[in-house]
Amino acid sequence: MAALPVPLPSAKMAAVEKRRQAVAQATSFTDSGRPGVSRAAATTESEEDFLRQVGVTEMLRAALLKVLEARPEEPIAFLAHYFENMGLRSPVNGGAGEPPGQLLLQQQRLGRALWHLRLAHHSQRTAFNNNVGVAYECLSASGRKKKPGLDGRTYSELLKRICRDGEAPEEVVAPLLRKIQCRDHEAVPLAVFRAGMLTCFVLLEFVARAGALYRLLEDPGLAVADRRLGQAVLDTLEGALQASDDTAPARYLEAGSRLGPDSLALAMDRALVARRPSAPMTREEFLEKAAALFIAKVKPVG
Repeated sequence: MAALPVPLPSAKMAAVEKRRQAVAQATSFTDSGRPGVSRAAATTESEEDFLRQVGVTEMLRAALLKVLEARPEEPIAFLAHYFENMGLRSPVNGGAGEPPGQLLLQQQRLGRALWHLRLAHHSQRTAFNNNVGVAYECLSASGRKKKPGLDGRTYSELLKRICRDGEAPEEVVAPLLRKIQCRDHEAVPLAVFRAGMLTCFVLLEFVARAGALYRLLEDPGLAVADRRLGQAVLDTLEGALQASDDTAPARYLEAGSRLGPDSLALAMDRALVARRPSAPMTREEFLEKAAALFIAKVKPVG
């Protein structure tokens, strides 16, 4: 990724610095020409005013709040990435939006939006929703020839990147994307954007848990699972999802987590009662069927 240009000092910052120097000079000496006793206090106050007026105080406060929300293992590296990814949140930065820089600008904004979306797990509802709002603002920044707002093309591209970076098989997530994508030139409101982001992240976690479940069924020597066992687990999972009337994607994970060892063991015992030969079930087939149960509960956009 190309390095961001170093912004030149704004007129506002120059004016504040000029006032700061004037205050410092005025408080340096008394009428007798000797240094004033309040010089240090005046300088400290003027520096605080400068930081506050140019927005540094508020910026640092927001950064520290992000650290508290995300609680990263390496907070210094987290802050470095945070400040690096602040560059394109404002329409002022990179707002030209004209070829050939338009494509690069769009990719930079997508990368920054994705970074903000990953700052907090979706279960941290307040922090996640705040980060969704920041990502939406980042992608909605307007340029000289672009009206503010988020279009369906950008929204759909972000959905694809989330699913691709989550390492979910393409055939597993493709049906979900068809359900929640918008038309390229369709305006995407914040509520739709938030629902789409949450649904994608929940599906990725759902598929990851299904993968872990499949590994318990898998024959290490053959790298496949018995079809009777796999189907019995899928049927039990489907029953748990159908028992939940809630349409919130996060509730689907809760429904799946209610599958206790006893219910799964009972279903698997029943499947093994019949000693008939059974065809194998691959991991890809198991994940695709498990994801289909999830996607069936998702409401399509529009």
